[in-house]
Amino acid sequence: MGVRPKLLQREVLPFFLRLAALLVATLLVDAALHLLDAVWIGRYLGIPGVLLILGSFGHSLRKRGVIQGGNPVLLLRLHEWLAWAGSLLILVHAGIHFNAVLAWLAVGAMLVNILSGLTGKYLLRRAQTWLKAARADLKAEGVSDAEIKTRLHHDSLTVDVVKQWRKIHLPISLAFAVLALAHVIAILVLWGWK
Repeated sequence: MGVRPKLLQREVLPFFLRLAALLVATLLVDAALHLLDAVWIGRYLGIPGVLLILGSFGHSLRKRGVIQGGNPVLLLRLHEWLAWAGSLLILVHAGIHFNAVLAWLAVGAMLVNILSGLTGKYLLRRAQTWLKAARADLKAEGVSDAEIKTRLHHDSLTVDVVKQWRKIHLPISLAFAVLALAHVIAILVLWGWK
């Protein structure tokens, strides 16, 4: 058997690379808008961004039994892509130009929500699969249960930490929704409809 890469290299690093991809895509879209002298478009990207994120809730509604139809796996994939695209548009919308505390709080809650969602998708499932395979490989090599436990101790602790993501994702989703709604209401009230 070959040497297995550590959990950090195999599972955690790809998670951060996917998060970095979202941030790089945001910077590229924002830079393109600046180069095209179309920065004003970013002001309106929050609307389709929010609509995409709202569209991503089909997975959550199906998971909680609110809706019965739909393939759960397909809804999960749709949730991931719609939330990613919506987050991209909202991050471009927010840019570095906003100056309202409420907008900063909403974007902060959205970023924490993205982190917790990515944790669930990319880390937990993969980490558990990797740890199970590592145990099986060591067992197949004839390593004792006590030695397996010792060798995989830090990896097991990593998995235990990652499991805590569920406790964060739902409340942060709710906080983001409340802050985003408050931001939208504030914009509508203060828009200057003349």
